[in-house]
Amino acid sequence: MDFMVFLVLHDLGKLEDVLNAWDEAGVSGITILPSTGLARHRNGGVLRDDLPLIPSLEDILERAQNSNRTLFTIVSGEEMVEKVITATEKVTGNLDLPETGILAALPVSRVRGLHRRRSEE
Repeated sequence: MDFMVFLVLHDLGKLEDVLNAWDEAGVSGITILPSTGLARHRNGGVLRDDLPLIPSLEDILERAQNSNRTLFTIVSGEEMVEKVITATEKVTGNLDLPETGILAALPVSRVRGLHRRRSEE
């Protein structure tokens, strides 16, 4: 069975390490999206509409610093899901601790257009 794995990563400084860890675990085709949680949104931390037309470097860095990244991919089998969780927690630490991230894996009934690595087939 295929699973869609989602990771909301809190610490952007760990993004490249997580991507490398997923790659080494055998994941292919990772999508990365900027994201924010409700608390940060309500506190005005991200997705601001008050930035000037030509923002300064400080404006851009502040905005990037206050957002998360959501990664998602499709993997085959529960064993692969466990590999992704293990690889992620080697970088982030225990995901049950605050401000590390949230990972979820959901079963997928059908997939079209996915090109897998040979080792994952």
